[in-house]
Amino acid sequence: AGYVVTFGDKRVYIAGDTEPTPEMLALKAIDVAFLPMNQPFTMTPQQAADAVKAFRPKIVYPYHSRGTDVDAFARLVGDAAEVRLRNWY
Repeated sequence: AGYVVTFGDKRVYIAGDTEPTPEMLALKAIDVAFLPMNQPFTMTPQQAADAVKAFRPKIVYPYHSRGTDVDAFARLVGDAAEVRLRNWY
């Protein structure tokens, strides 16, 4: 499941434990996205970066990423979005 929540003029996408689905890749006008990366349950850093490049959120937070190289994700995203890394655990 994934949810798009609107706060005033901001659209936030919160992906549940998922892979890059066609619905995710078709999103438009997302200001902030939360994307999970934790194999074997969600996306790889490459899959998540490809999703970011497809739907182009302004800001992306990788989460649910214990044991995943989130720095590699940030490098793969490049300038497609602002990646904000946080300590989720």
